Amino acid sequence: ALTWERDRFGNFTAVTARFAEVVVADLSQLVVGEPVTFEYPAEGQRNVLVRIGRPVEHGVGPDLDLVGFSSICPHTGCPLDEYRVDMATLDFCPCQFITFDVAADGIPSFNQATQHLSRILLRLEGDDVVAYGVRRPIYGDTDPLHGVGMKVLEST
Repeated sequence: ALTWERDRFGNFTAVTARFAEVVVADLSQLVVGEPVTFEYPAEGQRNVLVRIGRPVEHGVGPDLDLVGFSSICPHTGCPLDEYRVDMATLDFCPCQFITFDVAADGIPSFNQATQHLSRILLRLEGDDVVAYGVRRPIYGDTDPLHGVGMKVLEST
């Protein structure tokens, strides 16, 4: 199911897509500042899960510090492979040298991207970190799975 958000002018600004509920990590195994990669909502769809160490916007968990984001640049589609603990940023898009602030809902914090990172919707069930959807388009289309061409994950 898709839910579209509009700005005050009626323009589409974001989409939230619900997908299968998948356990992506065990909270007790996550260390502050050490990102964990996972695939969601489809095989091959790269994401990162990180405990930031302080409460953040959209953070989950007892400390409200756990967030998950796509690790694909929404501007160029290039991989974001480095997490900078001191700044809570995913760095640097190798195509355009863009960084994204994961403590501030994935906003571009350096260079020319105009879209936030796609945020993975998370919740806790006991110690299980469960992904259940994606907010914002995944790179390349307003359909969060457009062009993925891979198997969508099933509920765990």
